[in-house]
Amino acid sequence: MIASMTGFAASARETAAGQLAIELKSVNHRYLEFQCRMPDELRALEAPLREAVTAKLTRGKVDCRLTYTPRSLGPKALEPDPQAMASLAAASAGVLAAFPGARALSVSEVLHWPGVLADVGIPADLLKDEVLASLETALHDLNQTRAREGAKLAAILAERLDHMGALVEEARPLMPAAIRAFQDKLSQKITEAAGAPMDERVQQEVVLYAARIDVDEELSRLTAHLAEFRRVLQKGGAAGKRLDFLCQELNREANTLGSKSVASDTSRISVELKVLIEQMREQVQNIE
Repeated sequence: MIASMTGFAASARETAAGQLAIELKSVNHRYLEFQCRMPDELRALEAPLREAVTAKLTRGKVDCRLTYTPRSLGPKALEPDPQAMASLAAASAGVLAAFPGARALSVSEVLHWPGVLADVGIPADLLKDEVLASLETALHDLNQTRAREGAKLAAILAERLDHMGALVEEARPLMPAAIRAFQDKLSQKITEAAGAPMDERVQQEVVLYAARIDVDEELSRLTAHLAEFRRVLQKGGAAGKRLDFLCQELNREANTLGSKSVASDTSRISVELKVLIEQMREQVQNIE
């Protein structure tokens, strides 16, 4: 089955060091684009995450959000780094010497200054397997969501294809009727002008007229493109680009059908075909 590029999934798991949570959100995009937001301490895992996503998805803009909450191990002693405080005091004294009116640092500001209090580092290497396992779960759920959305899109497209096929069949008998009407009208005009119709001249004009308005080739191509569209839908897989190309070809033939139209019914069919094609194209933009 085909798959949509739109989906969302989340996965969370407890580890010995804390809780991991991954959220995946994907929307339509021309190619596969992966972006990840994560703690700086886990930035080394971005490449493995990208490889895992690339192995499962082919198109779409995928936003990944990785969060890690360390497990609390009870009360901790606050032990400021003497060297960091000395450097901060020297810098503060220099600023105060240059700007006597400047406000001195408070205790809270000193404690919150980066590097003064040692932070518990996140063990990226130890969490790698846990992160990838959580990502695998999220990717599975994301693909399930995209597949369900893809099934709905396939049903919508199949309905449009049925309608277009009916319009093509409706257009087939219109050309012979238009040619007969032209022949009768031409014969009548010649009779009114000369008194007697010239069969040979009438036939020449009819042949030229028929060649000018002939849309049999366009109708045949429309039928072939509709059949190919159905085949690609049934085959499934990464079919978005192929279906988008077929929409362009269908629109080309519908435009030609309208440009050759000599009857209101044919013009109406051409307009309805283009409306349906545009509706299909909007849906195809979401297919992987």
